[in-house]
Amino acid sequence: MNWYNSLSKPSWTPPGSVIGIIWTVIYPIIFATYGWVLYKVFRGEIPWAVAVPVIINLASNFAFTPIQFGLQNLPLATADILVVLVTIVWSMIVIWPHSRVAALALTPYLAWVATATTLQLSITWMNR
Repeated sequence: MNWYNSLSKPSWTPPGSVIGIIWTVIYPIIFATYGWVLYKVFRGEIPWAVAVPVIINLASNFAFTPIQFGLQNLPLATADILVVLVTIVWSMIVIWPHSRVAALALTPYLAWVATATTLQLSITWMNR
């Protein structure tokens, strides 16, 4: 964390403890929503195509921390979080015809990742 703490960041950067609380709320939403989708896909009740953005999103989400803090690669982390953001929207669109509730349940995730993407873009720009 010394590396991250040494970076220039915008004044509106939330403290790490707040970010932790946000993810504590969002991860169960992701688990429930994407879990439901994958369950329905594996049962054959939803087409496999619906799982594509879900799987890409999960992989990109889990890759962010090792890229950002392990590799300490801001441009790659920025590209990764953009993939996360785009695949949330894509997921919501493809889930909508099968469950509006499940699609809308991803709204807090979308709101946070949109904010986190703006933050990541700012940090990357400030530390170029």
